[in-house]
Amino acid sequence: MEHTQPFNRPFPWRLATLVGCAVALATLAGLVLTHGQGQTRPVSDTGRVPKRQPATPPVPLRPRSSLSVLILNGNGISGAAGKEAAAIVARGYRHAVPGDAQSLDYTRSVVLFRPGWQREASRLARDAKIRLVGSLDGSLPTADDGYKLVVILGQN
Repeated sequence: MEHTQPFNRPFPWRLATLVGCAVALATLAGLVLTHGQGQTRPVSDTGRVPKRQPATPPVPLRPRSSLSVLILNGNGISGAAGKEAAAIVARGYRHAVPGDAQSLDYTRSVVLFRPGWQREASRLARDAKIRLVGSLDGSLPTADDGYKLVVILGQN
Protein backbone atom coordinates (compact mmCIF):
# COMPACT_ATOMS: atom_id res chain seq x y z
CA MET A 1 0.00 0.00 0.00
CA GLU A 2 1.31 3.46 -0.94
CA HIS A 3 0.92 6.50 1.13
CA THR A 4 1.50 10.01 -0.02
CA GLN A 5 2.79 12.57 2.30
CA PRO A 6 1.25 15.99 2.03
CA PHE A 7 3.58 18.87 1.34
CA ASN A 8 2.83 21.34 4.05
CA ARG A 9 4.36 24.37 2.38
CA PRO A 10 2.95 25.76 -0.86
CA PHE A 11 5.41 26.29 -3.73
CA PRO A 12 6.62 29.92 -3.92
CA TRP A 13 5.18 30.74 -7.38
CA ARG A 14 5.33 34.45 -6.83
CA LEU A 15 9.01 34.37 -5.92
CA ALA A 16 9.85 32.18 -8.94
CA THR A 17 8.00 34.58 -11.24
CA LEU A 18 9.79 37.59 -9.80
CA VAL A 19 13.20 35.90 -10.18
CA GLY A 20 12.42 34.97 -13.82
CA CYS A 21 11.35 38.54 -14.61
CA ALA A 22 14.50 39.92 -12.99
CA VAL A 23 16.71 37.65 -15.14
CA ALA A 24 14.83 38.69 -18.30
CA LEU A 25 15.18 42.40 -17.45
CA ALA A 26 18.91 41.99 -16.76
CA THR A 27 19.36 40.28 -20.14
CA LEU A 28 17.40 43.02 -21.91
CA ALA A 29 19.41 45.75 -20.19
CA GLY A 30 22.66 44.04 -21.25
CA LEU A 31 21.49 43.89 -24.87
CA VAL A 32 20.46 47.53 -24.88
CA LEU A 33 23.77 48.67 -23.38
CA THR A 34 25.93 46.65 -25.78
CA HIS A 35 23.90 47.48 -28.92
CA GLY A 36 25.30 50.98 -29.36
CA GLN A 37 28.95 50.01 -28.79
CA GLY A 38 31.23 49.80 -31.80
CA GLN A 39 29.19 52.29 -33.79
CA THR A 40 31.14 55.46 -33.20
CA ARG A 41 30.93 58.48 -35.45
CA PRO A 42 34.12 60.28 -36.44
CA VAL A 43 34.95 63.46 -34.60
CA SER A 44 36.67 66.37 -36.33
CA ASP A 45 39.61 68.34 -34.94
CA THR A 46 37.18 70.85 -33.43
CA GLY A 47 35.52 68.12 -31.39
CA ARG A 48 32.25 68.26 -33.27
CA VAL A 49 30.70 65.39 -35.15
CA PRO A 50 30.74 66.21 -38.89
CA LYS A 51 27.50 66.15 -40.85
CA ARG A 52 26.84 63.24 -43.14
CA GLN A 53 27.58 63.81 -46.78
CA PRO A 54 24.58 63.19 -49.02
CA ALA A 55 24.91 60.19 -51.31
CA THR A 56 25.82 61.05 -54.87
CA PRO A 57 22.81 60.69 -57.12
CA PRO A 58 23.04 57.90 -59.68
CA VAL A 59 24.03 58.86 -63.20
CA PRO A 60 20.92 58.80 -65.38
CA LEU A 61 20.69 56.32 -68.20
CA ARG A 62 21.73 57.56 -71.60
CA PRO A 63 18.60 58.20 -73.68
CA ARG A 64 17.66 55.60 -76.28
CA SER A 65 17.68 58.30 -78.95
CA SER A 66 21.45 58.69 -78.53
CA LEU A 67 22.36 54.99 -78.72
CA SER A 68 23.47 52.97 -81.72
CA VAL A 69 23.16 49.20 -81.55
CA LEU A 70 24.83 46.53 -83.65
CA ILE A 71 22.48 43.60 -84.37
CA LEU A 72 24.24 40.40 -85.42
CA ASN A 73 22.45 37.37 -86.82
CA GLY A 74 23.80 34.30 -85.07
CA ASN A 75 20.99 31.90 -85.87
CA GLY A 76 21.24 31.55 -89.67
CA ILE A 77 17.65 32.70 -90.33
CA SER A 78 17.72 35.07 -93.28
CA GLY A 79 16.57 38.60 -92.41
CA ALA A 80 16.41 38.06 -88.63
CA ALA A 81 18.92 40.83 -87.86
CA GLY A 82 17.14 43.31 -90.16
CA LYS A 83 13.79 42.56 -88.56
CA GLU A 84 15.20 43.02 -85.05
CA ALA A 85 17.02 46.23 -86.12
CA ALA A 86 13.72 47.69 -87.34
CA ALA A 87 12.05 46.76 -84.04
CA ILE A 88 14.86 48.38 -82.03
CA VAL A 89 14.68 51.62 -84.01
CA ALA A 90 10.89 51.60 -83.49
CA ARG A 91 11.56 51.50 -79.72
CA GLY A 92 13.38 54.84 -79.96
CA TYR A 93 17.02 53.88 -80.47
CA ARG A 94 19.06 56.10 -82.78
CA HIS A 95 20.55 53.44 -85.06
CA ALA A 96 20.36 49.67 -85.26
CA VAL A 97 22.72 48.22 -87.82
CA PRO A 98 22.10 44.61 -88.89
CA GLY A 99 24.90 42.21 -89.75
CA ASP A 100 26.00 38.59 -89.50
CA ALA A 101 27.81 37.07 -86.54
CA GLN A 102 31.06 35.21 -87.12
CA SER A 103 29.31 32.00 -86.11
CA LEU A 104 25.74 30.98 -86.95
CA ASP A 105 25.24 28.47 -84.17
CA TYR A 106 24.10 30.65 -81.24
CA THR A 107 21.40 28.84 -79.33
CA ARG A 108 20.37 31.83 -77.21
CA SER A 109 20.17 35.54 -77.92
CA VAL A 110 22.44 37.80 -75.90
CA VAL A 111 23.02 41.53 -75.38
CA LEU A 112 26.69 42.46 -75.01
CA PHE A 113 28.08 45.74 -73.69
CA ARG A 114 31.36 47.58 -73.40
CA PRO A 115 32.58 48.72 -69.94
CA GLY A 116 30.40 51.49 -68.50
CA TRP A 117 27.33 50.54 -70.55
CA GLN A 118 25.82 47.76 -68.41
CA ARG A 119 22.69 49.66 -67.36
CA GLU A 120 21.86 50.59 -70.96
CA ALA A 121 22.46 46.97 -71.99
CA SER A 122 20.04 45.76 -69.33
CA ARG A 123 17.42 48.20 -70.61
CA LEU A 124 18.01 47.07 -74.21
CA ALA A 125 17.66 43.44 -73.13
CA ARG A 126 14.32 44.24 -71.47
CA ASP A 127 13.20 46.12 -74.59
CA ALA A 128 14.17 43.23 -76.89
CA LYS A 129 12.95 40.56 -74.44
CA ILE A 130 16.39 38.95 -74.22
CA ARG A 131 17.38 37.34 -70.95
CA LEU A 132 21.16 37.11 -71.32
CA VAL A 133 23.35 40.18 -70.83
CA GLY A 134 27.13 39.96 -70.84
CA SER A 135 30.31 41.95 -71.15
CA LEU A 136 31.78 42.36 -74.60
CA ASP A 137 35.14 40.60 -74.62
CA GLY A 138 36.54 42.27 -77.72
CA SER A 139 35.80 39.42 -80.11
CA LEU A 140 34.11 41.68 -82.68
CA PRO A 141 35.95 42.69 -85.84
CA THR A 142 37.81 46.00 -85.56
CA ALA A 143 35.33 47.72 -87.91
CA ASP A 144 32.65 47.24 -85.25
CA ASP A 145 34.63 48.75 -82.35
CA GLY A 146 32.49 51.89 -82.22
CA TYR A 147 29.40 50.08 -80.93
CA LYS A 148 28.86 50.05 -77.20
CA LEU A 149 25.85 47.71 -77.34
CA VAL A 150 25.66 44.55 -79.45
CA VAL A 151 22.76 42.13 -79.84
CA ILE A 152 23.55 38.64 -81.12
CA LEU A 153 20.39 36.82 -82.15
CA GLY A 154 20.29 33.14 -81.31
CA GLN A 155 17.80 30.44 -82.16
CA ASN A 156 15.40 31.31 -79.32
